[in-house]
Amino acid sequence: MFKLTGTIKLIKDTVQVTEKFAKREFVINDASSMYPQDILFQSVQDKCSMLDGINEGENVEVSFNLRGREWTSPQGEVKYFNTLDAWRIEKVGAGMPQSGPSDMNLNTATETTNTASTETADDDDLPF
Repeated sequence: MFKLTGTIKLIKDTVQVTEKFAKREFVINDASSMYPQDILFQSVQDKCSMLDGINEGENVEVSFNLRGREWTSPQGEVKYFNTLDAWRIEKVGAGMPQSGPSDMNLNTATETTNTASTETADDDDLPF
């Protein structure tokens, strides 16, 4: 299993390849390095619908499997192909606070009160 975070550049329509097989391709722009890469993924069968709630331009994290296969042409030439099969797509930042730790409830008054109420003369046996 692999994961990649990037921006959705292109989402294609679902293609019914055979009666029993459907696929949907999409492209993620990975700008995490000095040279951004456009990477083609595919989702198959029931996973095609996971792209319905995603829009081009959104930042996502894609979980995928790397698939490889051998193919022999009619001329006898052997070729190898790789496919990135996406099985989960999550919008980056979904369900997380947008403003960061400042949204957390850091109630220092409660901490001071609790500390003061638990300290007694008997608990003060520390050497410093």
